[in-house]
Amino acid sequence: MPNRHDRDDRYDGDPIARMREQRRPTAPRRVRARGGLWLEDPATFFYGRLVAADRETITLEDADGGRRAFPRTSTFLDDDGPVELVFGRTGPQPRARSASGSFLVADAPARVARAGRIFVEGRHDAELVEKVWGQDLRVEGVAVLYLEGADRLDEELAEFAPTGRRRAGVLLDHLVPGSKESRIAAATVGAFGAECVRIVGHPYVDVWQAVRPERLGLREWPVIPRGRSWKHGICEALGWPHDEQADIANAWRRLLDRVRDWRDLEPSMIGRVEELIDFVTEPDAER
Repeated sequence: MPNRHDRDDRYDGDPIARMREQRRPTAPRRVRARGGLWLEDPATFFYGRLVAADRETITLEDADGGRRAFPRTSTFLDDDGPVELVFGRTGPQPRARSASGSFLVADAPARVARAGRIFVEGRHDAELVEKVWGQDLRVEGVAVLYLEGADRLDEELAEFAPTGRRRAGVLLDHLVPGSKESRIAAATVGAFGAECVRIVGHPYVDVWQAVRPERLGLREWPVIPRGRSWKHGICEALGWPHDEQADIANAWRRLLDRVRDWRDLEPSMIGRVEELIDFVTEPDAER
C-alpha cells in the first residue's frame, strides 16, 4: 500500500499549478530611460521613441512626428514586454549594440576603405543598408554603391574589375528561380568568377518588402497585380499620395523612418547583407 509520501509525489510538476503561474502578470523590467528608446503605451497603443523627459512626464514621438506626453511613472511596453523606466544610472550598463545587433564600437574612426565593395540595385537599397549596417560598414571599411538597376551590373563590374583580393558583393531584388535577376546573376558570376564576385538576393519585388509589414500596422504587404508599378500600387493601397515621384520618395522616407534596427527587417534580407560583408572582408581578400 502506498504511503503518504508516495501520494504527494503524484503532484510533482502539477500542470494546473503551472497554468496559474503563467497567468500571473509579468512584473515590469527596469530599463534605463534614454533618448531614442521605442516604447508603447498599453492603454492608448501609442508607439513612439522617447524624445523628452521632465520631472513629471516623458514625451514619445511616433514615426509620423506626432507627440504625446505620459506620466514618467507609467508602465510601458518594449519588444520584450512591460518595462518601468529608470532615470539616471543604475549600475553597470549592458554593452551597447548597433542597429545591426553587433556590439557598438564606441568612438571608432572609420577605417580606410577596403578594396572590396558591395553593390546594391538602387538608392533605397543603399539607404536601408546604411541605416541598419552603417556602423559596421564604417568599422570594416566597406563602401556600398548602387547600380541604378540590375541591368547595369555587368557594366559596373567591368569598370570595377573584381579580383580575389578586390571582391565585389552584390545584393539584388527578386532573386528567385526564373527571374531576370537570376539570369543576370548566373551570367555575371560565370564571367567574373565565384572567387571574385558573390551575388545574393532577397525574394521581394522591391526592397520595401524587406521591412516587416508590422512596422506599418499590417499583417502582410498588399498584393499588387503584375503590370502595375509596385511602389505606386503600395502607396495607393495604404492611402498615401502616389501621383508624383516626390510622393514615392516621401513614402519611402516614411517607411525608412519606421525601421529601428535589424529586428524590423525580414530574415532573408538580414542574412544576405551579412553574407556579403563577410565575403568582402574575409582575410584572403586582404592579402
